[in-house]
Amino acid sequence: MKPALPLAILLVLGAAPLARAQQPAPPPPAEDPIAPYVYPPELVMRYAPEIGLDERQKAAIKDAVVKTRARLLDAQWDVQGEAEKLTRLLQASPVDEAAVLAQADKVMALEREVKRTHLALLVRIKNTLTEAQRARLTELRRGR
Repeated sequence: MKPALPLAILLVLGAAPLARAQQPAPPPPAEDPIAPYVYPPELVMRYAPEIGLDERQKAAIKDAVVKTRARLLDAQWDVQGEAEKLTRLLQASPVDEAAVLAQADKVMALEREVKRTHLALLVRIKNTLTEAQRARLTELRRGR
């Protein structure tokens, strides 16, 4: 009976990859639903000559990017500091649930502000472009 035990172990170990292989694949990551409707500054500047971006538009976009980056840098520092506080709270035993949730609210509010600031930049850039420039950028982004 002793030879049966190693054989049973081999069968179990050999079946494990088969069991994993039969599990359904995870769904693909969702695409960004707003991406087709906005134009990141890198994309606009890369294709500036092709879309006929004038000096006034370049200056407006550059100014918006510089101001946004300064705000984002400050906000990201704040997020990091608050996230560290959250981590320290989670290291306690027992964990103070109310304190953790309050700190998590602070972190998420700051993260929301980072996303809002970034979205505001994208809207400013889009509003700086003409309809024809937006259409051409959309074509260029698709590789046409």
